[in-house]
Amino acid sequence: QAHLVESGGGLVQPGGSQILSCAASGFTLDSSAIGWFRQAPGKDREFVATINWSGAVTYYADSVRGRFSISRDNAKNTVYLESNALKTEDTAVYYCAASDGLHAQRTSTEYHFWGQGIQVTVSS
Repeated sequence: QAHLVESGGGLVQPGGSQILSCAASGFTLDSSAIGWFRQAPGKDREFVATINWSGAVTYYADSVRGRFSISRDNAKNTVYLESNALKTEDTAVYYCAASDGLHAQRTSTEYHFWGQGIQVTVSS
């Protein structure tokens, strides 16, 4: 059975750093673009970052550009989201998702397979 599993979340202080991982089982990620999205309490799910199948192309939301970095290791079937200079407004449930296509996509409807999400809380 295919799964996407996020890990690495939890509590972090403002200004701190964290690395989220998105690991696939039951299928390979190397022919899929991968996206990270997040949903804060009372808000809609929003785009965070995306990476194409090879890792050569990445896009970021304005709110995280320069602070977050998305990368992938296809040999490990895993995608990463490194976040730095975290702010309280980064608090949310973070989801990774796999696209049917190769190209990086900002829109959630382009993704057909989602992880269950992981909580990230930025607080002192």
